[in-house]
Amino acid sequence: MNPLVSLPASLIRTLPGHYYTDPAIFAQEQERIFETMWFCAARASDLPNPGSFRSVAVGRESVLLVRGRGGELRAFLNICRHRGAKLCTEESGEVRRAFQCPYHAWTYGLDGKLVAAPNLTKMPDVDRVEYGLVNVHLREWLGYVWVCLADEPPSFEEDVLGAVGERLGTAGAIDAYEIDSLEVGRRITYDVKANWKLIVENFMECYHCATIHPELTEVLPEFADGYAAQYYVGHGAEFGSEIRGFTVDGSEGFEKLPGVTEDQDRRYYAITIKPQVFVNLVPDHIIFHRMYPVAEDRTVVECDWLYSTEVVASGKDVTRSVELFHRVNVQDFDACERCQPAMSSRAYAKGGVLVPSEHHIGAFHEWVTDRLG
Repeated sequence: MNPLVSLPASLIRTLPGHYYTDPAIFAQEQERIFETMWFCAARASDLPNPGSFRSVAVGRESVLLVRGRGGELRAFLNICRHRGAKLCTEESGEVRRAFQCPYHAWTYGLDGKLVAAPNLTKMPDVDRVEYGLVNVHLREWLGYVWVCLADEPPSFEEDVLGAVGERLGTAGAIDAYEIDSLEVGRRITYDVKANWKLIVENFMECYHCATIHPELTEVLPEFADGYAAQYYVGHGAEFGSEIRGFTVDGSEGFEKLPGVTEDQDRRYYAITIKPQVFVNLVPDHIIFHRMYPVAEDRTVVECDWLYSTEVVASGKDVTRSVELFHRVNVQDFDACERCQPAMSSRAYAKGGVLVPSEHHIGAFHEWVTDRLG
């Protein structure tokens, strides 16, 4: 093999292949990225009633999200304090008043307090708060539940809202879409056999768009030139002149969301919120991706299509708008899965290269290596 020794000015290097295949590096990413940053865990509406719960993998931990009796949301480590058994074994559901460990029946209220256990009354020295579930930091934003496992979480305003500001020019620009008031019109979960970083890199660039996204470049013609919307701060890719809506065939969509400004109309904006969220803004709906890295070569992606309450309540057919980005997702994830096996090839031992329209991905690679130390 003859690996590249030096590069022309047009090209910069990617991460070496083992960053996408090494279980030890993935373990470091779990510890130093996903367990220390704000992680978007679920849509708040997935927990509609007191007692509604969902368990989510965040890094190496299982986190239990629950709606309290007063309507408040809480997050706990999904671990019984007695002997460490997994407390809630179901992914989602609803309980009446409490969670009971299936091992020794230690029982916890919706507020995490230890409320009962066999022979607990004979142990008056056991503090029911001290031996309650371990709390996890929680914030609600854009109608989603964000959690952070760090003892002292980083600034939500700097890390999460700041990412929106870097992309749109101001963090407040996203408020016009009123995402917290929208409803899930469709949700599709993808099980992608690829490293999470390959998915992020793919989302950040459009050099591939003309090759694998014919439907998308028909709606957004400028993407055929290879420059992604995220390449320019504040720029939204404009719909083609004959395009009436962000749909698979360019046909008319729905009424634009009430707060969408004239400048935002007929434009598509894409935002990456590290480490695992993609937000896609169009005038009449939102496409919201959340990644759940499972292993060095597997990532589950949950994608929500969000519409106004009127669209969802009326039962209007959202198929044409869903189908456009569903095809984009399938095309992207197929490409990532084609790359994953090659990450262990000797041809990729020192990595690949980025052309000028992809150079901004280099900043993402620097961020990853900085987080890993």
